[in-house]
Amino acid sequence: MNYFLSAVMISVLSVTSLAVPQSSRSLFDGRSLSGWKSASGGGPARWKVEKGYLEVVPGTGDIETEETFGDFELQAEVWIPYLPERHGQDRGNSGFYLQGLYEVQILDGWENETYPDGIIGSLYKTIAPRVNASLPPEHWQTYDIVFRHPRLEGGKVVENGVIDVTLNGVPVIERGEFSKPTGAASRKPMVERGPLRLQDHGSAVRFRGIRIRTLD
Repeated sequence: MNYFLSAVMISVLSVTSLAVPQSSRSLFDGRSLSGWKSASGGGPARWKVEKGYLEVVPGTGDIETEETFGDFELQAEVWIPYLPERHGQDRGNSGFYLQGLYEVQILDGWENETYPDGIIGSLYKTIAPRVNASLPPEHWQTYDIVFRHPRLEGGKVVENGVIDVTLNGVPVIERGEFSKPTGAASRKPMVERGPLRLQDHGSAVRFRGIRIRTLD
């Protein structure tokens, strides 16, 4: 299967920008890590903030919001560094962990082969995107995620979660259903509310324009 978009589509995507709902609010103001903490131990978040963006400092660990969320729409832009010496899951890897449990993959998807449910825009090892909508590295790329968490009764799932992911203006997951945490969070207990966690996977990925609209 060919996961790559045509050059014509890429040229259109390169000018795509997020349409920001009026009811959304910012989780990162471009100036400080206020409202964020280390995901390990709860100490201060140690990533870099400069020029209006947030950048992973490899080796410092994941960070997460102090606030927790149920159902929501998330919008963000990411910038993936060019790392030609790396391959597959080691090239520009990071992720959005929704409620700290469900990873929407960030990865350099430009001429970088990996497994289908691990490419950029996937719900990691759970739902493969319909197409690889990646731009080349060192371009700002847009995510728009609509998330409805699994419904629980007595700690058991009684209704699957549902997720939609739009990457660079292209719907890549539509009404995708899931029932358990993904990847590194697979053994964690499920919750009704949880933080937004950003992953340190060893690459200096950048984030900006992180906004959320709660849907509870």
